Amino acid sequence: MLDGTAGQELPVGFGFRPYRGDEDHGAMAAVRLGCVERDQVDVHSVVEGLPTAAEIAEASAELEEPSKNQILAVLDGSVVGYSTIRWWQERDDTWVYLHRGHLLPEHRGQGVGSAMLSWAEERIRQLVKQHGTARTAMIGANAMVSEQDATALLRAAGYRRVFSLVELELGDLQQVPEPGSELPAGIRTGPIGTSHYRAAWRTVVDSYTDTGFTQRWPFQDFVDTADPACWRAAWNGRDMVGVALCSIRRHYHTVGKVEELSVRTDQRRLGIGRVLLLDGLRSLREQGATTARLFTGTANPHRSYDLYESVGFRRQNEYIRYRKPLA
Repeated sequence: MLDGTAGQELPVGFGFRPYRGDEDHGAMAAVRLGCVERDQVDVHSVVEGLPTAAEIAEASAELEEPSKNQILAVLDGSVVGYSTIRWWQERDDTWVYLHRGHLLPEHRGQGVGSAMLSWAEERIRQLVKQHGTARTAMIGANAMVSEQDATALLRAAGYRRVFSLVELELGDLQQVPEPGSELPAGIRTGPIGTSHYRAAWRTVVDSYTDTGFTQRWPFQDFVDTADPACWRAAWNGRDMVGVALCSIRRHYHTVGKVEELSVRTDQRRLGIGRVLLLDGLRSLREQGATTARLFTGTANPHRSYDLYESVGFRRQNEYIRYRKPLA
């Protein structure tokens, strides 16, 4: 049992303990459910919704050393919160070490959340030392606009907002409009086969060339997670000029997701993105989805909101991404 963390004592009766695997997933899911009302969680969000115990198990299995990088807050032996750490390298070589904590509302305001944050920051410093990434490492944290408690905690601890994502929903895929205009001469659309994977991956990666705070995405990761049933691409001759990568959510088979919509820079403003989006949405409908979700950066310079709203998407929530220097 860990009673506290460096520089932060826990209230009497509270303690920390390491994550123990399968026995914890139900309790962790219960914590998330208990936060829904206070934090105004969108339970169907594709950014950060309400995970099941099975989804928490999957996410935990993807962590490196989950028993060291995931900690549970307990009160008299019962789980009341937990915190998780994961990390990645961005395109500009920055290493981001992200911590995310969840604490039942009735136990907030007593110093437990601050102790969880202190544990995460201390563990991140250990990881950075182990990884030798101190030169480019940053501490990251996430919070929804509606999470007032987490937002106040992060700001008080010196975190600054660096960007945000907005999630949109199309509530009824039966209402997807038909394409309103023809494609430019020479442009055709169609499904994406395995022989097109590298071109599709390159189309997406190139679209983020001038975008900050984007994670590196190796081609093998693209292949390993490929789900092409609802993928569509546009070609000019033999050259791929745009993609819409859509998929059905694994645990919510009536919910579709637009994971990527990318059109080559020199082919934008020609209606290609709209046609690809509508093709992808119709594919989701054919696969059994009744609604669709997507998210995009609030600083998107390509006026994508206009396109999404024109086909019926409406804003749901905003997800803030915070950073803090390691020192």
